[in-house]
Amino acid sequence: MTAADSEHQLVHRQTIRVLYGDTDSGGVVYYGNYLRFMEAGRTEFMRAHLITYKSLEDAGFIMPVIECYCRYKASAKYDDLLVVETSLVEVKPISCRFNYRILRQKDEKLLVKGHTIHAVISASGKLAKLPDEIVANLQSISVDREKK
Repeated sequence: MTAADSEHQLVHRQTIRVLYGDTDSGGVVYYGNYLRFMEAGRTEFMRAHLITYKSLEDAGFIMPVIECYCRYKASAKYDDLLVVETSLVEVKPISCRFNYRILRQKDEKLLVKGHTIHAVISASGKLAKLPDEIVANLQSISVDREKK
């Protein structure tokens, strides 16, 4: 991402403290827990900027993760305060992609970067399209809005 890209990118910052249960016997965060941290960042991004996942479910839609990627750069440890930076980078009627950066708050060291891609599924479990209004609202807060 260039400096010009970051100027146009809506980034939500969510603070999370590493709990003892998030770590292995050495006090280092277990690698799979970073996906939970990303989920917390994504959930609060949606809540702060558009719609809650609960509201989407009430409208008959769920958005399961169909792809995830993590690149581990450094370890978080028990009691660290982390900042999860979340941005919505691509929106289509049947899917969307979020990018994440997880930093240690005290020194802003990048620990993990990654993404998740979500499909839109109806309550009956079939691939579905989000209503045009929701797609337009998601696109208005996504990075790819500049391409439209």
